[in-house]
Amino acid sequence: MRWYGKENTCEEEEVMVKIRFFARFRELLGTDIMTDVVAGTMFTPLITTIAKKNPEGYAAIFDENGAFHEFVILMKNGKRIEIADAAKTMVVDGDEIAVFPPVAGG
Repeated sequence: MRWYGKENTCEEEEVMVKIRFFARFRELLGTDIMTDVVAGTMFTPLITTIAKKNPEGYAAIFDENGAFHEFVILMKNGKRIEIADAAKTMVVDGDEIAVFPPVAGG
């Protein structure tokens, strides 16, 4: 899969990232998605583009305004990313992005 956050030209550097969805999100969108993106791509548009491949998956992660549902858990390389920071968090080569639904248990 190849996705570009802006118009593609030969001069744009690409980076490889891995996106992993878990639980219900995995059922809807798959897991271990390896993709090339243009260097400088931000976290939110990357997840948005992947999620839009399945309308039900998109609705599970994003609200009607295109914002992450408040219960979605985001991680980059094993560290939590706050939803408010996702739009300004850049992905770089080799990043592993994880998207979780709410976790419950006892």
